[in-house]
Amino acid sequence: MKLIIGLGNPGEEYVGTRHNTGFLVVDKLQKIDLPTGVVVRKSDVFMNDSGSSVLAQCTKYKIQSPDLYMIHDDLDIPLGSYKIQFGIGPKVHNGINSIETELGTKDFWRVRVGVDNRRPDDRTPGEEYVLQNFTDEERKILDLTIKKVLIDLIAKIGT
Repeated sequence: MKLIIGLGNPGEEYVGTRHNTGFLVVDKLQKIDLPTGVVVRKSDVFMNDSGSSVLAQCTKYKIQSPDLYMIHDDLDIPLGSYKIQFGIGPKVHNGINSIETELGTKDFWRVRVGVDNRRPDDRTPGEEYVLQNFTDEERKILDLTIKKVLIDLIAKIGT
């Protein structure tokens, strides 16, 4: 069994924000047929407290960390790019830090979806930037990226 969890913040005011990228990917993932034994969920707590929700889901489904996939926004990666990595990155992400603390390990998959589209002359602080909504143009780029993420993620979990 494999568990895929999208990270984000609950509440209508966060629906279109960069920090809810994990939720946006899960919304698309839940609309397609997945291999047997794959469970897809959204975290039900605020991003920075994600560890408690992830631990509860891992316990419920008896998931070991190598079968856990966390989907989240990543400011270390530009908008339009992504990485699927085991036990690596990002440099700073409070949601991932919370998960690592609760699980007691870094050994799980990260589906790191890039959201950074700041201009060099406008370096809005990350904590503020991720809580802003995507622009219409950014959302088009993100939608294309999510399609690519889904293809690669499905290939990865199928192995």
